[in-house]
This record gives sequence, structure tokens and C-alpha cells, in this order.
Amino acid sequence: MIKRFFCLVLITTTVFILSACNREVSSDSTVEEPLVEWKLVTSWPKGFPGLGFAPEYFAEQVARLSAGKMVVKVYGAGELVPSFEVFNAVSKGTAQMGHSAAYYWEDKIPAAPFFAAVPFGMTAQEMNAWLHYGGGLALWQELYAPYGVIPMAGGNTGTQMGGWFNTAVKDVSDLKGLKMRLPGYGAEVLKRAGGIPVSLPGGELFTALETGAIDATEWVGPFNDLAFGLHNAARYYYYPAWHEPSTNMEFLINKDAFQALPDELKAIVETAARATSQNMLDEYTVKNVNALSVLLNEHDVKLKAFPEPVLMHLKTINNQLLQELSQQDPSIKKIYASYHGFLIAVREYGRVTDNADVNID
Repeated sequence: MIKRFFCLVLITTTVFILSACNREVSSDSTVEEPLVEWKLVTSWPKGFPGLGFAPEYFAEQVARLSAGKMVVKVYGAGELVPSFEVFNAVSKGTAQMGHSAAYYWEDKIPAAPFFAAVPFGMTAQEMNAWLHYGGGLALWQELYAPYGVIPMAGGNTGTQMGGWFNTAVKDVSDLKGLKMRLPGYGAEVLKRAGGIPVSLPGGELFTALETGAIDATEWVGPFNDLAFGLHNAARYYYYPAWHEPSTNMEFLINKDAFQALPDELKAIVETAARATSQNMLDEYTVKNVNALSVLLNEHDVKLKAFPEPVLMHLKTINNQLLQELSQQDPSIKKIYASYHGFLIAVREYGRVTDNADVNID
């Protein structure tokens, strides 16, 4: 009996000790990792359709993929920094991320517009291919590296529209003295054609157009233009978007903040950015189709094509501009060589594939 008693005590003690050890191990294994919280500033009004939704979508994907270990709070234009201060805010670390368009930084980085839109340049699919498999992304990262900023593709609006005009464009003389909101290299092309480019954030376009502060404006396309009510401020809606055959958006990431992330969260940020980029293009393709139908059929918008001589005149100016910029700036020369070479190759391929049957009814 005594032996049995001591055996029972030994067994009970052993079970207690093992149980205590298991509880300790379990407690240690459930210690929560520190929560990573980032700020993301944008150039768009908070919650604006398409452009404003993209950073929100990104934040949702990061939270979902990280199981809540990383939280990204999105700030619309003006909430934390003005629309055109997004790059500086990320560079300085005021915010860990930004969402904007590269041509807004042309004054600081003359080659930046290549990663947003180039007049008579790449479509969205061509741009994505060049960035991710044609060497474009590496050139982009190299361009932003001195500012401590890492760029990633942040969406694409697809082919845009030529813009809203209060007077008809019949020939090249109608461009002279034309005050038009236009960013990037397209602004310089318009200037050389005799126009007056104006830089304005999206939230100011309607009032500027309605009051006559500007004669014309481009914004994005039917989806966003309808949301801003631009059809109530101008008479004519022109195509094609010679200045922006597609417009690539960008995620800007503070280099130090990114490098401080564990590898798992780095991968999640990169994956969420790629998902957001494709999601935006998909959404715009559908929403632009629907919105253009509304503009034409419900608001009696006058849709007009730019005369071919006007387009050819602008294209000639653009070719001259890019050649001149390449001679003046080594970064532009390097990037333009890659961009232009890929564009020629992909268009030749597209001639016998994607574009071969486009105009066949």
C-alpha cells in the first residue's frame, strides 16, 4: 500500500510539473508580435471613386494577409499633407507610404513622368509589362533611391480621355492661348503648341472650369469625370488622350520603414501592391464603359475627336521634346532608351496580335 501511495504521488507530481511546463510554453507561444502601424497619404480626395479606393483596398489586403499584424491608415488629400506634398512626406518619413502619380514630381525629378504617363506612349498592359519584366521597375527604383523612397506600381486608370473643353478644337490655332489643366510632359507639349498649362489638384477642377479660370481640363476618364460633375462645367468631351494613353499610379514607400519590416510583412506589402494595381485597372475598364454611356445618353455630352492634324502636330512636338530632354538629362536618356525601345518592340508584336482585329466589326 505504501509503495502504491508513493507511486501515485510521483505520478501526480510529474503530471502537475508537465502541465505547468506546457502552460508556460503555451503562454510564451501566444505572445503577440508588435503591431505595425503605418500612415499612407494620397493625392486624392478621401474615398474618391477609383483613385481614392485603391489605397483603401491596399490597406484592407495588408490587414487581411497579415492577420491584423500590420495596419495601414489612409489619409486623403489635405488631411495630413496637401496633394502635391505626398512624395516629400514619404521621403522625410512623415508618412511611411504614399499613393500618387509620378508626373507630379517633375520639377524635383525630371525623369519621373516616364513612370506615370508619356504622350503617345504605352497602354496600361504595355506599361505593366515594361515595369515588371522589361526593366522599368529597376530604373524607377534607381531614380527614387537618392530620396529614400521605394516605388511600386499602384494601379492604372487605363486609356484616359482627351479632356473637357468649353470651345471646340478645330485646328492647331485653337490651342494657342488655351488655358488647360495638364500635368507631366503633356503640359510642356501644350506649352510649345502655344497653350498655357495649369497645375491644379483634382478637387479644384470643377470650380476652375466653371468660373473660366481655365478653358479646358483633363482629369481621368468617364468614371472619375462623372463623379466630379465635369459635364456640368464644360460643353465638349474630347478623345483620344494623346497626353495619357494610360496613367500608372504609384505607391511610395519610405525605405527605412520598409527595411525595418520582417520579411513576411515585406512580402505582404509587395503582394498587396501588385493586387491593388491590377484591381484598379480591372475596375476602371468596367466603370469607364458604364460611365461614358451615362454621360452620352443621360447628360447629352458632346463627344468629339481631336482633328488628325492637331494630333500629328502634338506628336511631332512630343518627339522633339523627348529627344531634347534626353540630351539634357542622363537619367532621362537612360530611361527613355529603355521605354522607347520596349514600346517599339511591343507595338510591332501587337500589330499582328492584340491590335490585328481591333477595328474589325
